[in-house]
Amino acid sequence: MRRIRTILSYDGTNYVGWQTQPNGVAVQEKVEQAIFEVTGEKVSLQGSGRTDSGVHARAQVAHFDTAARMGADKFAIALNTHLPGDIRVLYSEETAPAFHARFSAKEKQYRYFVQTGPHADVFLRKYALHAYMPLDLDLMNKAAALVVGTHDYSAFMSTGREVESAVRTVTLSRWEKQGNLLVYSVQGNGFLYNMVRILVGTMLGMGSGRLPADAMEKALSSLSRKDAGPTAPPHGLVLWRVKYPDFDTEEVLGRDP
Repeated sequence: MRRIRTILSYDGTNYVGWQTQPNGVAVQEKVEQAIFEVTGEKVSLQGSGRTDSGVHARAQVAHFDTAARMGADKFAIALNTHLPGDIRVLYSEETAPAFHARFSAKEKQYRYFVQTGPHADVFLRKYALHAYMPLDLDLMNKAAALVVGTHDYSAFMSTGREVESAVRTVTLSRWEKQGNLLVYSVQGNGFLYNMVRILVGTMLGMGSGRLPADAMEKALSSLSRKDAGPTAPPHGLVLWRVKYPDFDTEEVLGRDP
């Protein structure tokens, strides 16, 4: 058997998330079906992480095992002929049997897009949260800087979830203005369920004046979900980059401007 590593991009609007589940169509399900149509094999496709319903991916890494003799680089082309237009395999290669898309990952980067201005852009409605109120970007970046480091992020996890430890290490957390978009980039060794969206909701609350200026500091200190802001909607979130010891999606796809 050979292990094939892929990079996938998808628009999550019409899917219940990455992981196959009984309540709707998932990205994983669609790709596994495409692999079956190409190889005749029923495989278990393993992704670097589980994006939620409505969340997008620029660079989701996934692997599967196959006995097919097709050239590894040809899988991307072959699978795309069996996939809907909102899912693309951008890259495929053979990798070591020990590689695991999820457990071998060292860091992931997410980006969240916010469109500012009095009126929503119809062409961004599926990919950016519209914020009509003025936002204090300087204050939001001060809050973002507090996120960097190794912390217990219990306040930024959806209630009802149980984990062995809520301690994670974040190496990048910042807001940038790109035209009428505000883009939040966050990178770390792992993220709790809804962590990025709660961080965004907290900072947007601070930036709009709906939450106090010390809300981020208080939530990081108290570890209480009630001290953080609301969970931002999923459609502004994109899985942007995944890094491994020997493989970086940014090196394969090219660095963004």
